[in-house]
Amino acid sequence: MDIQVGDILKLKKQHPCGSQEWEVLRIGADFRLRCAGCGHQIMIARRQVEKNVREIRKKT
Repeated sequence: MDIQVGDILKLKKQHPCGSQEWEVLRIGADFRLRCAGCGHQIMIARRQVEKNVREIRKKT
């Protein structure tokens, strides 16, 4: 899966704030994602991200 820093990911489950879109801040064994709705940041395992991603919007 080709995910780069700055891409916007749409995940299967939505964040409690209501947004399903996350911006990729860091990649590696773990991903650092920022919620597009409220700005909350999380660290999540690469395998879990790749399993739950529905759509990838590339940075412009």
